[in-house]
Amino acid sequence: MSLAALDVSAFDAAASLLASHDVTASAAAAQEVAAYGTLGFFGRDPWWLVLLKAVFCFAFLVGTVLVAIVWERKVVAWMQLRIGPNRHGPWGLLQSLADGVKLALKEDLVVKNADKAVYILAPIVCAIPAFMAFAVIPFGPAGDEVSIFGTRTPLQLTDFPVALLYILATASVGIYGIVLAGWSSGSTYPLLGGIRSSAQMISYEIAMGLSFAAVFIYSGSMSTSEIVSSQQPTWFAVLLPVSFIVYIIAMVGETNRAPFDLPEAEGELVGGFNTEYSSLKFAMFMLAEYVNMVTVSAVASTLFLGGWRAPWPVSTFWEGANHGWWPMLWIILKIQLLLFFFIWLRGTLPRLRYDQFMKLGWKVLIPVSLVWLVMVASVRALRNEGYEFGQVVLYVGAPVGVLLLLGLLRDVVQRKPEPEQAAPEPVFDPMAGGYPVPPLPGQQLPPVPRRRSRAPKQLQDALNGADHSEGS
Repeated sequence: MSLAALDVSAFDAAASLLASHDVTASAAAAQEVAAYGTLGFFGRDPWWLVLLKAVFCFAFLVGTVLVAIVWERKVVAWMQLRIGPNRHGPWGLLQSLADGVKLALKEDLVVKNADKAVYILAPIVCAIPAFMAFAVIPFGPAGDEVSIFGTRTPLQLTDFPVALLYILATASVGIYGIVLAGWSSGSTYPLLGGIRSSAQMISYEIAMGLSFAAVFIYSGSMSTSEIVSSQQPTWFAVLLPVSFIVYIIAMVGETNRAPFDLPEAEGELVGGFNTEYSSLKFAMFMLAEYVNMVTVSAVASTLFLGGWRAPWPVSTFWEGANHGWWPMLWIILKIQLLLFFFIWLRGTLPRLRYDQFMKLGWKVLIPVSLVWLVMVASVRALRNEGYEFGQVVLYVGAPVGVLLLLGLLRDVVQRKPEPEQAAPEPVFDPMAGGYPVPPLPGQQLPPVPRRRSRAPKQLQDALNGADHSEGS
């Protein structure tokens, strides 16, 4: 039996359950019918329209990357009171295009001790999944189709019941390109950058997946178009604020952006995993980083910011804001705002130490996400059972308050005693061994004796007209 036949039979079975008098089965069947109704708009496009949509997704990502690079350099220059790029094109708008041409014309080097097959394959593995994840991002409602060359079609390449799992899978595969690049270079510092990237992926993928799970519970679906449809009238950023904040932090860590750019920390690793790369291979790593920024921004817009829906003030007085081609404008604006957030972080925060970075992922984000997920599931279950809002707050908020109070009491009881004052260390002598030695951490150089300033006497002599010539 084909997949289409299975879908039709499942849809018919759900419809028959909906017609029955079983309340629980009818509710589940209603959700299934709604999901199949939304997904039924996909898979009906002719081949040339599918190809056109794929080309559009690719062109949109590349164009957004070119704009984002110039925008980042301009914004960071403005933050640092500099001019920024202003040579190529009007106001320097073609700077990123010039950089791409420059990288393409550079000499393409291959390290002698590198594993050449993996060395060449790594940037490809890093770049291709970044483009693949954008296939399920909705630019408009599935039901409100637009006309492209006389064919009615939704503003989305494709969608399926586990679209968000597909995004997680492709994002995970892209990290392997960084790991393979560091390992195949045959050099120490790129290897350390690749190892850091693998640990970073494990740490922040867990927090990101837990933030997704809260969205699954509230929307009842993993389909991107269905998740956007369920954010009416309130966005999930308002209903699930903790999940939104956790995802924002995790997406910065996933894309290796400052202040979480530890795999390419030039102060510690020379250049990180891409130290031994040049020309187009280096350009592909840079392209993959910015494409991932656009993709995670689009996912954040889809999951938490209403996707293609117009913001609240616009949707109240303009009925056509969510119809036709206008939804594409709203999601592009949300993506650009999140890209500005990436740039703002880079120009504001210093890079974290690696132990601080791991502590944030494992000891803060993951426990907070787990507790929040339990709370969301409890609230959703109680609401489905018909409990009032006050009862839900009492049943869920009271245990959480008790746990927080017990944790506070535990910290007060187990407060560490004040450390005893250690004996004063001997005065550091930088010339004790006959050679000048710099002080170790915790040691201080003794004060250097200085002669008294002669500026007042010189000033007095100048005022009195004293003769400082030789022999006077």
